Amino acid sequence: MAISHRLVFLAALGAVAVVLFPGTGTILAWLALTAAAAGVDLALAAPPLETRLERELPESARLDEDVPAALVLRNESSRTLRAAVRDAWQPSAGQLRSERRVTVPAGEARRAPGTLRPERRGNLHTAAVTIRSFGPLGLAARQRTVPYPGTLRVLPPFRSKRHLPAKLRRLREIDGNASVQLRGAGTEFDSLRDYVRGDDVRSIDWRATARRRDTVVRTWRPERDRRVILLLDTSRTAAARILDEPRLDTGIEAALLLGMLAQGGGDRVDFAAFDRRVRARVDSAAKANLLSRLAGAMAPLDAELIEADFSLLPGLVASVSSRRSLVVLITSLDAGAVEEGLLPVLPALLAKHVVVVASVRDPALDELRADRTSASAVFRAAAAERALLDRAAVTAQLKSMGAEVVDEPPHELPPKLADMYIRLKASGRL
Repeated sequence: MAISHRLVFLAALGAVAVVLFPGTGTILAWLALTAAAAGVDLALAAPPLETRLERELPESARLDEDVPAALVLRNESSRTLRAAVRDAWQPSAGQLRSERRVTVPAGEARRAPGTLRPERRGNLHTAAVTIRSFGPLGLAARQRTVPYPGTLRVLPPFRSKRHLPAKLRRLREIDGNASVQLRGAGTEFDSLRDYVRGDDVRSIDWRATARRRDTVVRTWRPERDRRVILLLDTSRTAAARILDEPRLDTGIEAALLLGMLAQGGGDRVDFAAFDRRVRARVDSAAKANLLSRLAGAMAPLDAELIEADFSLLPGLVASVSSRRSLVVLITSLDAGAVEEGLLPVLPALLAKHVVVVASVRDPALDELRADRTSASAVFRAAAAERALLDRAAVTAQLKSMGAEVVDEPPHELPPKLADMYIRLKASGRL
């Protein structure tokens, strides 16, 4: 019953009380009549325990997307169910309407629509559904909380997907599959063509030249079916927020873009997230869609407040492939963590593989370094300068050992890491 109708009904009870019990007994009479009406109303309300629930919910959804989350109520009682329903989702699920009203005739089922707008990735849960069953007058209600767990896996948003078409076009140009024929260096034979001035004499095919009596050169294309191993650091350094986004989330975006680009380039992609142990793993041998497997494995990841154990990496990479591979380590370039953990194990990786170290650079450091407006700002600028110098020293040390380094702000890291992969393919290093 609507609120206005309830007020009319209560006013009518007041009028009856005035007529039947004039004088000082009017209020008591009105309260008694109201209590009696509420008791009758409560007796006519459908029992909530005779309501069966079904939840219409997808298994997964992407962050920043609205997710339909309806409840279907089946009334197995002999009375009409007039219910207010609350689904106990955790706050980060972003439930747009916490209470839903639905009327279900006896023996029938009705759908109570709902929408979630998740505010973070990962597994979101609800434990129970509360059903408040009103009588036909709307004066009283029965309420029960029914255990009815539900889970929604919220996948990473993959906002860097917008860069994928352009990167794939560049990759196909290098591979000679697009309309623009750009022949890059490589190790896999492509075709023969006539020699032109400027060609590398080492590419001359002497047997073909002898047969045709014209100088012929071989052309090459980047090899396909190479291994790309993505390693994501989930230790304490991944918890830092840069431009209001955790470093871990930026690393996830970069790994997703590079993984899909490498698959488009014909390479096999493996993924592992680690700190003191392996937190998630995706094997290239699986048959399911790569994007869904990567996103599903990355969705529940959280930064752990512990130090990373980089000594795991040689064994982890060896368990994936013994062939020469591209190993992409997404971590922090903090001087202490790199010097004590990564540098001792890096030679073992570089002996067999091409290694790229990718890191998120905080643009606030450059802003602090340039600020000289006050004494405190000067101290902050000095600290920022020190941090940037340490970062540059670590980068130089990694490069001197033979590793490639990609150190970019959050929004630039995914496309720049993809560009590094394309350059390595074009130069024949993969």
